[in-house]
Amino acid sequence: MDIFGVLTMIGGLALFLYGMHVMGDGLAKTSGGKLEQILEKFTSSPMRAVLLGAGVTAVIQSSSATTVMVVGFVNSGIMKLNQAVGIIMGANIGTTVTSWLLSLTGIQGDNLFVELLKPSSFTPILAIVGVSMILFAKSSRPKDIGTIMIGFSVLMFGMDTMSEAVKPLADVPEFTRLFTVFENPILGVIAGTILTAVIQSSSASVGILQALCLTGAVSYSSAIPIIMGQNIGTCITALLSAVGANRNAKRAALVHFYFNLIGTILFMVLFYLLNAFIGFSFMGQAAGVMGIAIVHTCFNVLATSLLLPFRSILVRLATWTIPESAEEKQMETTLHVLDERFLEKPSFAVAQAKTAALQMAEDARNSIRYAIDLFEQYDEEQAKKVAELESTVDHYEDEIGTYLMKIGNAELSDEDSQSVSLILHCIGDFERISDHAYNIMESAEQFHNMKKKFSDKAKKELRVYEAAVKDIVDITFDAYDRSDIIKASRVEPLEEVIDRLNDEIKKKHIKRLRKGKCTIELGFVLSDLTTNFERVADHCSNIAVCLIQTQADGYEMHEYLDKLKEDEDPFFGQMFEEYCKEYRLPS
Repeated sequence: MDIFGVLTMIGGLALFLYGMHVMGDGLAKTSGGKLEQILEKFTSSPMRAVLLGAGVTAVIQSSSATTVMVVGFVNSGIMKLNQAVGIIMGANIGTTVTSWLLSLTGIQGDNLFVELLKPSSFTPILAIVGVSMILFAKSSRPKDIGTIMIGFSVLMFGMDTMSEAVKPLADVPEFTRLFTVFENPILGVIAGTILTAVIQSSSASVGILQALCLTGAVSYSSAIPIIMGQNIGTCITALLSAVGANRNAKRAALVHFYFNLIGTILFMVLFYLLNAFIGFSFMGQAAGVMGIAIVHTCFNVLATSLLLPFRSILVRLATWTIPESAEEKQMETTLHVLDERFLEKPSFAVAQAKTAALQMAEDARNSIRYAIDLFEQYDEEQAKKVAELESTVDHYEDEIGTYLMKIGNAELSDEDSQSVSLILHCIGDFERISDHAYNIMESAEQFHNMKKKFSDKAKKELRVYEAAVKDIVDITFDAYDRSDIIKASRVEPLEEVIDRLNDEIKKKHIKRLRKGKCTIELGFVLSDLTTNFERVADHCSNIAVCLIQTQADGYEMHEYLDKLKEDEDPFFGQMFEEYCKEYRLPS
């Protein structure tokens, strides 16, 4: 094999790895974060967790990616360690799908149907269709499907290129003798571990082994230990991802490592004991690509079947390796949900950012409700809650904004891009609403310390205003939570009514002030309160308009609002009239 053959083999490997990467990214984008939701929610039973781990890994074509995501979920507190075990085991089964796809290169026969099954026959067609979809499709989903097709075609082309490049090695005695060394099980396991750890993909290393098998120089006695080592080597990605994570996340990575290590040891002991007594006749035969896929699958299914009932022991072993610390027993306030491991797959990262933004919105909503209630009955503990929520929401804004900036550097689907834009526009309004809640809390505290009361009329007017503000907050945050455009369109009419209420209450207060029925001191408190109420309504309007305009793929807020009022939209007018009746000040 000359230098050009080596270059061809390296080029084939590069195409193979790139094709796998492109296909995995395309599949992840197409999923739109749904796989993340499945992993997160449907782990109620061990068997279901195994099936989910296998299914998700078969889709994204990477057990390492699935395991890294699981480490992220455990780190964020979304998933418990014992739930993660089943998914990790299933991921090892799911990754065998790649070896079965690659085994198509070994199909032999002159039958037309058999010829069509060969990658050399159908991948050019997939490539043409994929390129056409990328070039001519207008929406993102067909483009993503086209990317999957291109990725698969490049992967298979790289596999064929590698296979052709290494074929001359079959006639090189030194190459043949090299693989006799790996017939020693321990050396074979070490070789497989190192190869997979270097390229960080068991699917890729199995593909390389399958390509070498096409030379006919690799026997099953050499291939089987290498396959065992490949399963250990794939743990390196999860172990690296756990660096800097919390202790439970590190334990999840260790569960992956212990599962593969113990599974390999058990399989090797059982297999070679049986071979010593029975003597498997196929051991000296040249391994085929289909045979590699069968061995790879049998090992992972057998290891999972044997160790799944003992999953709690794996958890205990990982916990014994990394014992619980005193700090771990305390509640952590940091936003683990925004784990940087999810940035590997941007669609999952966007889904996590959505989760964090929804929690931020809920905290902002609670802060404003708690603050308003303080005027009815002041309570020190509730005032502290408002202050704590304001601080938490501030922290959310910083963390989510930084996280979204990192996501923004990745290629996103149209849907994910819209989600990122919406979150970026809304988190500022959530934060300002919590700021106004804090201001209202301070006004309530000032009012409480004054030991004075508003007049009965002023109380009634404020109750109407408070009810309107609570209503607009609930409508806005429910619309954001459910992406409900109809509900969002009800916000602007109510915001107009709140503006009117604000003006009317101030005018009525001035009249009472002139008649001596109210004091200037109480007037300052009332002015601060109504101003903050009005600002909260303004931010609710911003959120609702953002939500509506996102669907229209534009953010011309002022233009939208002007058009809405100038055109006298029937729905706007109807809702405005209804809110005017509902929130009418007592005479």
